[in-house]
Amino acid sequence: MTQKLLRQLHQKAILTEIDVHFAHFISGLARTEDPAVGLGAALVSHITGDGHICLDLATHARRVLLEGKGGQNAVVCPPLGEWENALIGSGAVGRPGENYPLILDDANRLYLFRYWAYEQILADAIKDRIGQALPADSLDLNLLKDGLKRFFPKQDDKTIDWQKIAALAAVLKPFCVISGGPGTGKTFTAAKILALLIEQSKGRRSRIFLAAPTGKAAARLGESLKVVGQTLDCSAAVKDAIPVEACTIHRLLQSLPGTPHFRFNRDNPLPADVVMVDEASMVDLALMAKLIQAIPISARFILMGDKDQLASVEAGAVLGDLCGRGYSRGFSASFQTEIEALTGENLRNLAPQDDQPGALKDCIVQLSKSYRFAEDSCIAELGQALNRGDGRHAFEVLANSSDPTVRLRPAASDGDLQRDLKKAVIQGYRYYLAAATPHEALEKFNQFKLLCAVNKGPFGVAALNHLAEQILSRKNLIHLGQPFDDQWYAGRPVLITRNDYHMGLCNGDIGLTMTGADSDVDRLYVFFPETKGIRQIPVYRLSDHQTVYALTVHKSQGSEFEDVHLILPDTDVPVLTRELIYTAVTRAKRSVTIWGTEKILQAAIDRKIQRSSGLRDALWGKVNLH
Repeated sequence: MTQKLLRQLHQKAILTEIDVHFAHFISGLARTEDPAVGLGAALVSHITGDGHICLDLATHARRVLLEGKGGQNAVVCPPLGEWENALIGSGAVGRPGENYPLILDDANRLYLFRYWAYEQILADAIKDRIGQALPADSLDLNLLKDGLKRFFPKQDDKTIDWQKIAALAAVLKPFCVISGGPGTGKTFTAAKILALLIEQSKGRRSRIFLAAPTGKAAARLGESLKVVGQTLDCSAAVKDAIPVEACTIHRLLQSLPGTPHFRFNRDNPLPADVVMVDEASMVDLALMAKLIQAIPISARFILMGDKDQLASVEAGAVLGDLCGRGYSRGFSASFQTEIEALTGENLRNLAPQDDQPGALKDCIVQLSKSYRFAEDSCIAELGQALNRGDGRHAFEVLANSSDPTVRLRPAASDGDLQRDLKKAVIQGYRYYLAAATPHEALEKFNQFKLLCAVNKGPFGVAALNHLAEQILSRKNLIHLGQPFDDQWYAGRPVLITRNDYHMGLCNGDIGLTMTGADSDVDRLYVFFPETKGIRQIPVYRLSDHQTVYALTVHKSQGSEFEDVHLILPDTDVPVLTRELIYTAVTRAKRSVTIWGTEKILQAAIDRKIQRSSGLRDALWGKVNLH
């Protein structure tokens, strides 16, 4: 019965082959032939592939997975109590703390054991860290108060300076989360946090590590700190001590080739005083658990990101769970008093949540004022509407003919897209192709980007990259080889798709193909930006990579462009969510064009990512946070 049921679901693409194999494995361990056990195993395998941490049995109980048609019986999930009893009685499923392949917790969440373990590790480590008091003599509060005054001069008596409060929390707390949308000054605040911490060290060398999930995001963090650090009102020694070298989390922890493990771990922690991670929304559960284990309990751990962006590609929505669904600003009464005393900010209109110093809410600061966009910016207004799920207002903004910075262009077929996108591609990419130096070319290349929601199909990345090549080739802006010739040509943009530590390249790094400056022949190199400049690598030494005129929205996180063109598919697919549209729109600084139908865009706005997880409950409890 179990095999027949699973085969039906596999044939209808409801389950993958891996899901079916895993279900057979669990069924083989079970003491019972109840199909509810195999079905639960298959579904938890499948749902983790979609980014969830666990299977919420209550949500799936009695759900119709397959309608009964053509002589086949319908496939329906069991009632909750019956399902729970079958799983626990199977001998293959245990309760939290037990050693079984699957774990079912008291809230009827079914986990693969490793995801339950990662969730517990992360939750326990965060609670241990926020409960860790800094040594009383480790801070000079007068120096801190002076630093806050210098770095955050009072601009408006009526407006709370949340950047200043974020900086204070990062200095006072061993764990701090700073969330904010585009242009809210997260990295600007980060530079000031580092300067405050360096001043507190009073000449002692602070061991500070900077990281991000991707090479691109790490490079941007380093570049921003390098620029902002030199503008601060502090001594030259402090400015020089602000680190500007950032790396990927994998490179920070030092992957052990051929294994999922790292050199730095719980038993061999990083020699760190401060670890700061940018673009934290992109970090999945497993990696965050391994990272926090590798950070000494004595070190400060600072996370920065936008909780409203897309969650990680792999399982989990860690930053969203950390910030709490329904989270509203508020601190314990004692911490609120401390903030007012050290910053001079008036928080009296901000009602204290309760008086539990050391709680997670005292470690989270949300930045809201955007310094990138003017108050009347249509990009900012569109982003806010998307964030609220307010489709009506989003379409009103897009229909505003007096402001061409945001537009919705109909593209009901791939033929429409190929015809209408031509002018934008030529205008967007012609300037980098005419650049005289790699530095100039890289700078101009990042001014324009095609973003796609999907990889495959006529509206996917592969098709759009091919289309862009054909458009630019016909305009003689690039010169492609003949069929079956080498794929390389001058001007080809390249995206690294797998970490290559031997070459010092990371998944997500983007470079441009050009003739080497010191070459006597027309030898091609790919030029990659680095914090200290630009490095060139011969094309034949690159391994996994792809052409990158077009990029998925997921891979665009951590980047920003002057002009963005978002290409939506012609049919609704689950990957289309308001978080994806919001992430794409907020990559732009000057203009956004969305190519697609109103129907598809509305479907995306109406669909919000809800990843099943027990992390929020483990950190915040089961009380609604309003």
